[in-house]
Amino acid sequence: MSLETVTIGDVTIGLMEPDVPPSTWVGQQDLVEQLLAAWLVVHDDDQPLNPRLVGRPGVGKTTLACAVAARLERPVHLFQATADTRPEDLIVQPVLGESGTIRYVASPIVAAMIRGGVAVLDEGNRMSEKSWASLAPLLDHRRYVESVVAGVKIQAHPEFRFCTTMNDDASTFDLPEYIQSRLLPRIVIDFPDAEEELRILASNLPFAPAELLQYVTAFLQAAHERDELHSVRDGINVARYALKRAHQAGGGASDALDRLPEAIEAVLGDDALELLPDRP
Repeated sequence: MSLETVTIGDVTIGLMEPDVPPSTWVGQQDLVEQLLAAWLVVHDDDQPLNPRLVGRPGVGKTTLACAVAARLERPVHLFQATADTRPEDLIVQPVLGESGTIRYVASPIVAAMIRGGVAVLDEGNRMSEKSWASLAPLLDHRRYVESVVAGVKIQAHPEFRFCTTMNDDASTFDLPEYIQSRLLPRIVIDFPDAEEELRILASNLPFAPAELLQYVTAFLQAAHERDELHSVRDGINVARYALKRAHQAGGGASDALDRLPEAIEAVLGDDALELLPDRP
């Protein structure tokens, strides 16, 4: 695969293409304004902030970041953090090329830095402190990273913006204060109310009957009241599977409502069935 390249010093670095994720945000517009404010630059001496978007899995943290990036008409580069993410994974990696030559390829974060795009570090609190430390100079007034592998220092484009998403659950690292202080503001994304949840379902499943979406919304709202983790993403998957099972059986979209208990059990497990409200 042929990559766009840039030369920094005497080192040539390949840049992966931007991602093209879903970029439609339905729901709480105040969250859009909060993120826009964090990325705003109000003076020549000002700098953008590096917010962390916090919430339970499936509430739309990554979608929010991508939607705001689209509104700003900036390319988006996504990086999925894991417990195994290494510092070099975040910056520049060597790749064995033809005839045994070494090529260097930028991470999505560095590609965004160079292009002046938006880097979204997904599930950042699954990543170790050692890896976060390699990004510390990028997330303060210095706005650069250093690649030990390639032997270069890379400055961020003035239009570069960064955010990280963080799941609010127990399977994550506690970040040190010097990292947390660089990841501000903290923007909290909660479960939407019933009206917003129905709109999100309808925007993702415009071919689904209204009755099915209303019933799934009632199920999700019951889950939220019980402090269960079932999110609108789960609701979309449940409704989608019910529609597929109805179609498979030769029924129409209206028959998917009958398949909803089966879909909930298959997608979320037996325990979730007790949250299913009475049929409308």
